[in-house]
Amino acid sequence: QVQLVESGGGLVQAGGSLRLSCAASGRTFSIYYMAWFRQAPGKEREFVAGISRRGNVIRYADSVKGRFAISGDNSKNTVYLQMNNLKFEDTAVYYCAADEDVNYGLGSSTDAYDYWGQGTQVTVSS
Repeated sequence: QVQLVESGGGLVQAGGSLRLSCAASGRTFSIYYMAWFRQAPGKEREFVAGISRRGNVIRYADSVKGRFAISGDNSKNTVYLQMNNLKFEDTAVYYCAADEDVNYGLGSSTDAYDYWGQGTQVTVSS
């Protein structure tokens, strides 16, 4: 089993920045990919960014390219999401996810991920 705990959410004005953290524990050696998803009220959970364990594969949703940056620190079993130039439409609960399957690459579907954190709220005021 893998446990994921997110932190770093909060209230920020449009144009501001936040950094989210996701700390993994348990069978962390089994994780090949980690990702951030978000879910706004009344909407489906959507992919934001993902990174491979080695950091050599990174993907972003088009809506956050150039504004968000995902990174990882294997020594701390932690993945980060640096969010800059935040917009009102970035308001959502942000979830960290982990994938143990190396066979299909870094996925953008919720079905690809085996473990989820509890989420952290990000609210951007306009």
